[in-house]
Amino acid sequence: MAIISVTSFVCGEWLAMPERRRAVFSPVSGSIIADVAVPSPDFAGMVEFARNRGGPALREMTFHDRAKMLKALAIHLNEQKERLYALNPLTGATRKDGWIDIDGGIGTVFVFASKGRREMPDSHVYLDGDVEVLSRNRTFLGQHIALPLEGVAVHINAFNFPVWGMLEKLAPTILAGMPAIVKPATSSCYLAQECFRIILESGLLPDGSVQFVAGNAEPVFEHLGIQDLVSFTGSAATAGRIHSKPSILAGATRFIAEQDSLNASVLGPDAEPGTPEFAIFISEATREITTKAGQKCTAIRRLIVPERHMGTVVDALASELSKLPVGDPQRKDVKMGSLVSVEQKADVVEKIGKIGTEADLVCGNPDAFELLGADPSVGAFLPPLLFRCNDPFSASQVHEVEAFGPVSVVMPYRGVSEAAELANRGKGSLVASVITADPGFARHMTLATGAWHGRLYFNDRTSREEATGHGSPLPHMVHGGPGRAGGGEELGGIRGVLKYMQRVAVQGSPRILTAIGSQWIPGAEEIVERDHPFKRNFDELLIGETIRTPKRTVTLADIEHFAEFTGDRFYAHMDEEAAKRNPFFPGRVAHGYLLLSFAAGLFVEPEEGPVLANTGLTLLEFQRPVIAGDEISVRLTVKRKTRRTADYGEIRWNVTIFNQNEEQVAEYELRTMNAYAARPAEDQDTPFAE
Repeated sequence: MAIISVTSFVCGEWLAMPERRRAVFSPVSGSIIADVAVPSPDFAGMVEFARNRGGPALREMTFHDRAKMLKALAIHLNEQKERLYALNPLTGATRKDGWIDIDGGIGTVFVFASKGRREMPDSHVYLDGDVEVLSRNRTFLGQHIALPLEGVAVHINAFNFPVWGMLEKLAPTILAGMPAIVKPATSSCYLAQECFRIILESGLLPDGSVQFVAGNAEPVFEHLGIQDLVSFTGSAATAGRIHSKPSILAGATRFIAEQDSLNASVLGPDAEPGTPEFAIFISEATREITTKAGQKCTAIRRLIVPERHMGTVVDALASELSKLPVGDPQRKDVKMGSLVSVEQKADVVEKIGKIGTEADLVCGNPDAFELLGADPSVGAFLPPLLFRCNDPFSASQVHEVEAFGPVSVVMPYRGVSEAAELANRGKGSLVASVITADPGFARHMTLATGAWHGRLYFNDRTSREEATGHGSPLPHMVHGGPGRAGGGEELGGIRGVLKYMQRVAVQGSPRILTAIGSQWIPGAEEIVERDHPFKRNFDELLIGETIRTPKRTVTLADIEHFAEFTGDRFYAHMDEEAAKRNPFFPGRVAHGYLLLSFAAGLFVEPEEGPVLANTGLTLLEFQRPVIAGDEISVRLTVKRKTRRTADYGEIRWNVTIFNQNEEQVAEYELRTMNAYAARPAEDQDTPFAE
């Protein structure tokens, strides 16, 4: 294979390769596989280009526009992913390892695209929580909103997942409406660059949305300020050095860190040898020690097991690890490849020397092991290494030193409190797993360890077939952890998007807040001088459009018929004396669902029209009882509009039921799908429409 040239993409252009370059060597053969540009690009220009070109273009789009763009990008990446798999073995990873990085990264983009369409509005303002009532008559209200930051996000990524690490940061950043500068780790930057090239070739992102830095990116921090953000993945030492830079501190630049983590896995006291849980523990530990040659921030570094099972666990793990083939990752019979570089191997060897001062090596020999299809004298190979620490409460290195490779330490506990204490001695971790079928033990571990971990993963015989694994950060769930893990959070669905936005508390009248949030709030103007809104298409309806229905009298015969027809003969509807003894009712009352049915009868337009389907109702509250003889009426208002496809969109209606005294008796949100009058111009002939 020809040597890969890696350079920077700056202000819309790839820079020419300079004479000064840094070589990247194969962790398998020791040969040169890539040349990386050494001189730094114009960082001030990059930051200004992102702020002035990329940011405005992204913010002009709605959340749904950006989500559609991400979906199209994920499809494009998926079509081109074999280009990434072709380079994957150069990192020392097997194809199975590459699936986590490549398909996992693309899948993350798909998830954020879907969540953007389903959980965020088709507008420029994200509503964070419910309206807060700040005055007696509801004329002064509060609403938390979120808006995109107007700077640039600088992504400093680690070497172990060059594709996933880039995409899991880019997806929420772009969805939020913020441009990014990507800086991959040098040792695997050639794979990150290929993924970046595929992104550019798609032509989907606006100019200035993304830029790429090869080599040193340190000078960029001098140009960041209050609207900018740094998201870092790597060692605690490097994170601390970046975060403490005077320019970062003086500019109040936001900083997110995901760093060192001595993750633990606990075998529950109920998980006796021979149980499904014991088998799960051995299987998960084996996988986490060897996947990506242990180069995972979520890998299991400490195995905490009941003291009585120490010997059995060590023997079972040693048996599985010792028969795992190590060698050239391109060979189909190889299950574990190399570390990413000889420098990384040297670092791991140094760390296992420290661990070895407190623990005994019981499986693997870094100086003598079988290797398939590779030369151990030039490659960055190690076998799986398992240590046993018999006195973890007297040890320090096993709780302090992270050997970022195929290394783990087994240690005993004598009671449930000791299990939790040992897990917490990692001083803050990304993830801890507990393998148990005992709900009581699971609850105890949650209460005792939750404050020290970013994620708690439980697995047992019920979930084992579908559980995603101890070491799998999912885009739906928060990835990060306290303490030595960095104190930052990534992913977590829309929580990850909000990291790239500013939360703003806005206060004002219902009319003002309706205009800001593009969502009607009771008390704002009602548009009533039009015909029935069910007769108009999605694009013709206006926020705040309202009808008031005629009144309908609820009779005792209605209540009794509904009870007989549905079988709902709850005493409050049928027994006057029993109902009066209830502190909530004056006597027999109408069924809540009877009121909903009557409300629909009052506001529904029966003829065929643009309303395609009623897809549900939410936020239902029964606020005041209705008795026989009361008259009810309905206010139906267009609350929010959300584009869904090229053919229809979702309307959310505020439905409020009143009695004859204009007192609210019930309120809920109705959802319908309404057809467009014509296919929206912005959706025509684009790859974004679902």
